[in-house]
Amino acid sequence: MNRGVTLVVALLVVTSAAGMAMGASAGATTPTESEASTNNQGSEAYAGAHIAFDVESNAIADYQIGGEETFSSVAVQSQSETETEAGLGADVDLETMTTLEAADLSLAAQSRTNAQVEAQSGATLSAHDTERGTLVVESGGEDQYVKAELGAGATASDDGDRVRVETDGHEGTFIVVGDGEVTVNSEGDVTADLEADSTLAFRAYADGERDENAEYEESLIADGNAAVEVHVDQRDGEAVADVATYGQETSAAVSQETQNRVDVTVDRAVHEGTVVVTTVSEEAVGSVEDLEVRVDGEAAAEAASQTELEGAIGGDESRYLVAQQADASAEATLYIAINHFSERTATIDGSDDGDETSGDTDAAGDDADETDAEDSDESDDADGEEGDDAGAGDSVPGFGVGAALVALLGIAAARVHH
Repeated sequence: MNRGVTLVVALLVVTSAAGMAMGASAGATTPTESEASTNNQGSEAYAGAHIAFDVESNAIADYQIGGEETFSSVAVQSQSETETEAGLGADVDLETMTTLEAADLSLAAQSRTNAQVEAQSGATLSAHDTERGTLVVESGGEDQYVKAELGAGATASDDGDRVRVETDGHEGTFIVVGDGEVTVNSEGDVTADLEADSTLAFRAYADGERDENAEYEESLIADGNAAVEVHVDQRDGEAVADVATYGQETSAAVSQETQNRVDVTVDRAVHEGTVVVTTVSEEAVGSVEDLEVRVDGEAAAEAASQTELEGAIGGDESRYLVAQQADASAEATLYIAINHFSERTATIDGSDDGDETSGDTDAAGDDADETDAEDSDESDDADGEEGDDAGAGDSVPGFGVGAALVALLGIAAARVHH
């Protein structure tokens, strides 16, 4: 361990004695601004900057986005168990399925930016504390049924192969990734069936935010062309990140080894490339006006169109497309099409001297992947995240000890980052 890292670890240990809770192991739970607690009825709860919900014995209850209840409950059960309870060999019609003998749930892991709930049926539900309020249901190795009862005042309607949900302040969309179907039942609630290794995702938008870019992102996700979504923003003077994955055998980690630079390391068990939908704040990258993107240390070419972007998947080189640069919100959204896998690292750099801040490690190609992955693991432990246990390896949010130290003590970044 070098002198800078030793200093960081020592200072963080000292600050923990002053009230900064640190996770001691992969199974540790760290109450930051998002906390899980047990109420008087014995259920657990999660409350973050954007979302809040309770975890009851067999349902996620009172799922709120921006303080507004979107779903009164979300439940899941394996299709084999549901059909056995309904009668051996009975067919279940989604439009008439108004009740579901749901599987038991437990809050398995949480971090500052997300929470993972595990179902006894083998499904996993991941809630992401971003403005999108994203909720992802992964079926695992079994076929599953999902039932989402709407909150008071919310309405749902079929929208092609998706379902749109509207509340007073938000509208959102259910998307199926893989094999399955989502629809609205006879009581106006949302029901879905998912075959094994398929995903149901819900993304929300404030009124007027579901524009052409949002619809394009939904299409990328639904078609299986975007398996990762990353959000990097600033909270209480500290950079935080969330990673949502759509589909199986894909994991990602976010780290910040250098000021004004964000590294996203994606690992896939399949060779096929994917698009990483990335939203970064100005505080995290320095500037959103002139961003530079590198993949494994090599500059990525900017795509001229969405068609050219998607054509990079399986092609000779990775490409990126800047979808939105908003001065008002001081953030930018980029689509980074990584051409192939297994493990690759995409770097988003907003500094004026992006090439100079990339460092020798990025230029080392495959060695950069290994270094970034190792640094990401250290970052998770230092930030109190659950590592692979948080999101079953699909979501590893947070930044490294360097960023945490800068936020806490304002020590010079050069001493920490090198």
